[in-house]
Amino acid sequence: MTHQPDQPTRSALTIDGRTLSYLDFGGAGRPLLALHGHLSEGSSFTDLAAALGSDWRVIAPDQRGHGDSDRAEDYARAGYLADLVALLDHLGIDRTVVLGHSLGGINAYHLAAEHPSLVEAFINVDAPVDLPDHGAGPLAFVLNLPYTAAGREDLLAACGPLAPAVGPALRRLPDGSGWRLPFHPQDTVDSETLVHGDHWKQWLATDCPALLIHGLRSQALPTDQALAMAERRPGTTYCALDTDHFVLRADPDGAATALRAFLAGI
Repeated sequence: MTHQPDQPTRSALTIDGRTLSYLDFGGAGRPLLALHGHLSEGSSFTDLAAALGSDWRVIAPDQRGHGDSDRAEDYARAGYLADLVALLDHLGIDRTVVLGHSLGGINAYHLAAEHPSLVEAFINVDAPVDLPDHGAGPLAFVLNLPYTAAGREDLLAACGPLAPAVGPALRRLPDGSGWRLPFHPQDTVDSETLVHGDHWKQWLATDCPALLIHGLRSQALPTDQALAMAERRPGTTYCALDTDHFVLRADPDGAATALRAFLAGI
């Protein structure tokens, strides 16, 4: 049964003069830190928070450079992790389950590796551990998008096929002079470039319970790599769904079922 949570509370903290915005879906349940991927934001977990019910308090930050959070000087792993540690400290949470999709999944298992005392368990939704650097990545197309436009419709028109996905997330500029994307194109490409490489060390650094949810038609995580990840890391449960990379959007019911089963065992 789907639980209808109260409207999430949007709050923010300041880190080194930069705003980090987050949604707290509330409740007395155990904390679950939910980390979105590139081109997304914390509100993407609204339906999942409802599906998980009152047993889990979903906290979903807009990671640096996304949504309502300020842009950052860099998008290396250390910065992303420092933001998450600061957020958990701000909320008084010293132990949590972490869920992440794509970029968020990489950040999730890196957080477990670097701060194992904070992470009780983690869920990796279709995030690989080996991303060869072949130059421009699949998100390079966003460099053709304007970050701002005078009118909302102008910005939507410039987004082309991406318009239906980003339309609901467009933001007004603070001075009211126009609209902006919920991500900066150059920041997105910089961030994507910095996830390239070999992350096996971090993936294998812990043995806390982990769930790997894999889209069998994923554009990001090949099946042979996903199976190797599950086989090589102790304590890892593997779940395959017949989706592309955007698992939570393509099969929300299947993903929620897998998540509930995994979380019930923690």
